[in-house]
Amino acid sequence: METVLIIIAVVLVVLIVGGGVLLAPRARRRRGQVPGAPGAGAGTAAPPSRAKAPPAEVPPAEVAPSQVTAPPPVSEAAAPTAPTAPEVEKPPPSAGRMVRLRGRLARSQTAFGSALLSLLSSGKLDDETWDEIEEILITADMGAGPATQLVDRLRTEVKVAGTRDLDRVKALLRADLLEQVNPDLDRTLHTARHGNQPAILLVVGVNGTGKTTTCGKLARVLVGDGRSVLLGAADTFRAAAADQLETWAGRVGATVVRADREGADPASVAFEAVSAGTSRGVDTVIVDTAGRLHTKAGLMDELGKIKRVIAKQGTVDEVLLVLDATTGQNGLRQARVFAEVVDITGVVLTKLDGTAKGGIVIAVQRELGVPVKLVGLGEGPDDLAPFDPETFVDAMIG
Repeated sequence: METVLIIIAVVLVVLIVGGGVLLAPRARRRRGQVPGAPGAGAGTAAPPSRAKAPPAEVPPAEVAPSQVTAPPPVSEAAAPTAPTAPEVEKPPPSAGRMVRLRGRLARSQTAFGSALLSLLSSGKLDDETWDEIEEILITADMGAGPATQLVDRLRTEVKVAGTRDLDRVKALLRADLLEQVNPDLDRTLHTARHGNQPAILLVVGVNGTGKTTTCGKLARVLVGDGRSVLLGAADTFRAAAADQLETWAGRVGATVVRADREGADPASVAFEAVSAGTSRGVDTVIVDTAGRLHTKAGLMDELGKIKRVIAKQGTVDEVLLVLDATTGQNGLRQARVFAEVVDITGVVLTKLDGTAKGGIVIAVQRELGVPVKLVGLGEGPDDLAPFDPETFVDAMIG
């Protein structure tokens, strides 16, 4: 009996010891202790786990080039772009412009010159032929008086010379046309600064003749000649007119004075433009005015007011009347009224390249007694040229 009890006791001891050994790893795993860790014994609590130390930093000098990561590229769309100023152009000078544009003018006058030379070189120059020549000159907007005068003189010269040679007749026609255009007229454009005052140019005309464009092209001509220019936007009824002037000015580095609101007093804007031009020391101030019907007395009176206000600060050196060459005799009626309100000093003929009616040059000069000083021979920015009588006549007769 005692032996049995001893055996049972031994078995119990073995079971208890074996069970403890088996249960210990599980308990340790539940408490987060790694088996075999120092200081971890059976039935003892494991110390709290320590934070893992950060890896030692590698000195910058020891970093291999291949390990250096370049920063990501900056997107061009995200980068702010500074507004680019318009490139300032250098226009060609006024000298030689008319000669350069001679071919363009000649093409527009081909029908006129061909018809004249065809009649003059015909086998007979009787009364009927001379009447046809006179009719051609009148339809070219030369006017009845100048056309009759030219035909009578040319008829006499051909008869006296006793020649039908085309070159000889052409030379006689050229001389007579040149006399009608009057090369002796002073076509100087007064744009130079005098004393402490800038030269002041007032540009006038009816609607649609191209005044604002002429102002912009004229600014290019003057800048090409080395002048500094300020443009006065006294056409306050059209905001687009002031915007157009600013576009022209920006191309050549000129400045613009304009009203801060539409419908402002044009005389006030003109006054401010001249004042600014004087204080800034510019050479030339060009004042653009609103297009006005020559039959509207109120608008014409306003034009006179603009000139009077400008004259309080300086001399108005030029009053340029812009006429559309295609309007013919209607343009002459416009010219008469403008000449009564403001003293016209010169005429600018636009759209001269689009018509064979070059005789308007002769007619308007005889009507006003003032010279054609500038002609527009196209739509390009540099197609405004000082008028040259000889080049013009040569282009007319081809």
